[in-house]
Amino acid sequence: MTVYEAELVVDRREFAADGVLALTLRHPLGEDLPAWEAGAHVDLVLGPGLERQYSLCGDPADRSAWRIAVLREPDGRGGSAHVHEQLGQGDKVRVRGPRNHFRLEPAPRYRFVAGGIGITPILPMLAAAEAAGAEWSLLYGGRTRDSIAFTEELARYGDRVTVAPQDETGLLDLASVLADLPEETLVYCCGPGPLLDAVEERCPADRLRVERFSPKDQPAGENDEFEVELAQSGRTVTVAPDVSVLDAVRAAGVEVLFSCTEGTCGTCETDVLEGTPDHRDSVLTEEERESGETMMICVSRCRGRRLVLDL
Repeated sequence: MTVYEAELVVDRREFAADGVLALTLRHPLGEDLPAWEAGAHVDLVLGPGLERQYSLCGDPADRSAWRIAVLREPDGRGGSAHVHEQLGQGDKVRVRGPRNHFRLEPAPRYRFVAGGIGITPILPMLAAAEAAGAEWSLLYGGRTRDSIAFTEELARYGDRVTVAPQDETGLLDLASVLADLPEETLVYCCGPGPLLDAVEERCPADRLRVERFSPKDQPAGENDEFEVELAQSGRTVTVAPDVSVLDAVRAAGVEVLFSCTEGTCGTCETDVLEGTPDHRDSVLTEEERESGETMMICVSRCRGRRLVLDL
């Protein structure tokens, strides 16, 4: 599958909250950008070995621009610092995507829960739910009121949005949102790991959809050696216990797209033609894992001795 990749121009920089920088990106020749749906993200290629994923948080109907928002993380790995300090108005940045592993599924009712910068994929979901005539509410928390982004945009939804700064109200009252969910209600949550863990503890798995910014703790698995047959390339590679499928494939000279190498972004998702994956990602749902149709080759391995991948 061909993935869109282009140098886009930073058309606008604005602070959406304390430490949260929103960027509007456009094609330098004014061309339309690829269509996207709520929940999609793009990769920003900021430099060698410096690629980061950011959710699109603008209007999907506006093909002329993409909007992202980036939280400045002093203890991060350099991506947010680069965006805040080095991407100026009029600068170009290579962008790849969009991809979507957090789609808004049709439902009559939604409960949205966001923490901090986790509001970004939720924003267009609210507009989509509103346009569909669904019943919905949002519980949105952050450290302080000043750190909570896009409050002016959210104000138009009135009391369906509850903003809860932690220094004023304490931890989010998840019980009030997740207890006794009406039938056919889907819960969408994005934010820091502890928030997602707390929501997962309180919400039936079949009702919950989450997106993680960092890998979820996975049960320890065996790292045995196995073989991977690359159906398109006609090659077979051996994956050693201390080597990922991604690294083994690339060492064999087969180029594949990848980004986070942590199992969170979905860039390296690959079709599985034969064999059973040992899923260790933080992207796929339980249903998708059970189907065994795809795997994230940066972290997942093989339950057995052999996989056949569509590479």
